Amino acid sequence: MKATIASKINAMRDDYIAAVKRLVAIPSVYEDDDTDRPFGKSIDDCLTETLKLCHELGFAVYKDHEGYYGYAEIGDGDQMIGVLGHLDVVPTGELSAWDSEPFVPEIRDGRLYGRGTQDDKGPTLAAMFAVKALIDSGVTLNKRIRFIFGTDEETLWRCIDRYLEKEEVPQCGFTPDAAFPLIHAEKMLIQSWIHGPGDDLLPLDCGGALNAVPELAKYEGSLWEELAAKLDELGFDFTAEDAEVTVFGKAAHSAASDIKGVNAIARLCIALRQLGVTHPAVCFVAEQIGEDANAKEIFGPVEDVSGRLTFNVAQLEVNELRSKLGVDIRVPVTFSKEDFDNDILAVCEQYDLQYEEFDVLPSLYMPAESPVIQTLMASYQEISGDLESQPMTSGGATYARAIPNCVAYGAIFPGREKVEHMPNEYLIIDDMLKAMNVYANAIYQLQGVEL
Repeated sequence: MKATIASKINAMRDDYIAAVKRLVAIPSVYEDDDTDRPFGKSIDDCLTETLKLCHELGFAVYKDHEGYYGYAEIGDGDQMIGVLGHLDVVPTGELSAWDSEPFVPEIRDGRLYGRGTQDDKGPTLAAMFAVKALIDSGVTLNKRIRFIFGTDEETLWRCIDRYLEKEEVPQCGFTPDAAFPLIHAEKMLIQSWIHGPGDDLLPLDCGGALNAVPELAKYEGSLWEELAAKLDELGFDFTAEDAEVTVFGKAAHSAASDIKGVNAIARLCIALRQLGVTHPAVCFVAEQIGEDANAKEIFGPVEDVSGRLTFNVAQLEVNELRSKLGVDIRVPVTFSKEDFDNDILAVCEQYDLQYEEFDVLPSLYMPAESPVIQTLMASYQEISGDLESQPMTSGGATYARAIPNCVAYGAIFPGREKVEHMPNEYLIIDDMLKAMNVYANAIYQLQGVEL
């Protein structure tokens, strides 16, 4: 049977590539536009197109009449396995950092490039084509398989919250939004604003998505020549022309801000502070964070089985009326929320800044010996031949937190580069076909698991 399924998957290669291109071509970035769609026209268009594709593949489909979510289902039975994916993507960032248009998918050297190829359109479709291969191979499903499509994962998860209010909850599942073999522990996610006074001599508007390390930060003002000299002295990458200075960093997902990212906002604040700028927001970033994305100056060393605390300064706005920092913090699973609150509030008070949380996702921990994890691990090992990799922990926040008995499962294989939220995001086509075989095997094996 595995050989038959693998043959079906190989025959789907061109159809899979075409399907990913269809979705990547839609710029499904959150937008508060003048439509009645909750997250903007482009995201709604992507949801509609995804459900159209699912219908073409033989799935029964449903779209929430308000446009918050949709799902596609196939199979029979009282129990349901959920596959949770998201269709929204983060902004592209600086277009000059891309080698091709972000929303014009392009194949180069066996890779399909475009925003959303890895996060999360490509992996979600890989799982869908895996189920299609099972059906086409004559497999009878005794549990329903429901693909739940979120549209607000990169911001506030309002989509999945609305789904849970209105719809049936699967008994178990996975989200193809991370790496193989699987992730069984995820840090707490806290996203917050830090408010302060305005300054009409320091106009700043830097950063983008809260869950992405800012790759550039711009300053335009009277200090530009001194700032350029200071950046040069510090060895920071920048350009300066016509009273405008652009500081360059390196984009990365917030969860990996301490490993892969270089924060352009932090570097700008460090240089401004050394020039004598005393604005509280600038001082806070330069003195309390600097280039330490683990924020040890505030919290001390915080680390456990799920990794280290990370603190990403993602946005900085200063105008004549107010200032605002946008931060994304990933807190290890054994560190208490009370300890975190006490530390951050005390430091903000030192700078006369006001701290405001607007989104908190609790941590996730699923024992490695659970039947679902054992089944998923065995399915991965059987297809990949990788018997060394073990269940992992992560600072990422995935939909696995949304339903019981759910983990992040693929689709990036060990040793491969994770390029979500980065310029030149891509998927490796052969890897996605391999992932389809893993997903097909896992869903087949889950049919026999008592939930």
